[in-house]
Amino acid sequence: MAEAGGPFRVMLRMVIHPGMEQEFEQTWHRVGSVIAQHPANRGHWLSRSTEEGSVYYVVSDWADEQRFREFERSDAHVEHRTKLHPYRSGGSMTTMRVVYGMTGAITAR
Repeated sequence: MAEAGGPFRVMLRMVIHPGMEQEFEQTWHRVGSVIAQHPANRGHWLSRSTEEGSVYYVVSDWADEQRFREFERSDAHVEHRTKLHPYRSGGSMTTMRVVYGMTGAITAR
């Protein structure tokens, strides 16, 4: 079933220094586990590109833009970014509003 009026979504593209991917993934998991506990966070995913070496995408859903921006300016978020910064050689961020969300026929168990 399609659901209108979805969450505020943030997508990061992160370019990681070659050879540091495994350590980055472990550090991201520790940091991401904390972010996922934030009351306004609806989910947080790390994906690795199959087309570009050392490129990752982080998708994070939030209840609304205001609460995401509050988190983004928080000391906790600065601390998380500081832990991930040594692995990054570049990246970008984009934000969006989910218009429709649909669950596929095969769902995770």
